[in-house]
Amino acid sequence: MKKILVIDDLPENVFLLQDRLEREGYEVLKAYEGRTGIEKAKNETPDLILLDVMMPEMTGFEVCKILVEDPATSRIPIILVTAKIDAEDTKEGLEAGAFDYIKKPFNRIELLARINSALKLSEAQKKLLEAEQKNTFTATVVTTNHKIKQPLTLLSLSTAAIKRELKKNEVSPDAILKRLSYIEIAIKEINDILNQLNSIKKPVFSDYIKDIKMVQFDDKKNESLE
Repeated sequence: MKKILVIDDLPENVFLLQDRLEREGYEVLKAYEGRTGIEKAKNETPDLILLDVMMPEMTGFEVCKILVEDPATSRIPIILVTAKIDAEDTKEGLEAGAFDYIKKPFNRIELLARINSALKLSEAQKKLLEAEQKNTFTATVVTTNHKIKQPLTLLSLSTAAIKRELKKNEVSPDAILKRLSYIEIAIKEINDILNQLNSIKKPVFSDYIKDIKMVQFDDKKNESLE
């Protein structure tokens, strides 16, 4: 069941919207002033917010801007509900980040159509984000496996060489130190790779094999060794 948060300072308006929305199968959350609405949006994560513009203390425009700028609520579509709607109101609402406007007194069919449109777009955006996150995760795993394979091999070979050296009757400190230096090099390479992956803010992908991608980053040192 989709949750819709109604923020309006007039109880009669909230009741009217609640009655119409619950008849359509929506769960309705209520808030009678801006700050309470903001807290409910953060705590309840509704699928949509119907926000009155004209409220005391904090206007709907101000509430909208706060919700849009907060990462916890920025993806929740907001429909502003107002008794007046001129060019300046529309401009201010859109600049605040509202998805849509609806004018009071609203028509039931128009209200539901706008809500349905906002929910469909929100759902499509969620699916797109999930797909992007999945692709990024897969590409990161592929990249890490590809880049770390060489220094891990160096670690394996070096530890095996040290074990062989220690089994000899006469152990060569120089041989062990040489292998330890290889281990240090491998550890540094792995740390460099992880630091580069961690520092990527917006990943750029390149083809790996078939339909699999990998994260692209500048690693000339490691590439020269491959």
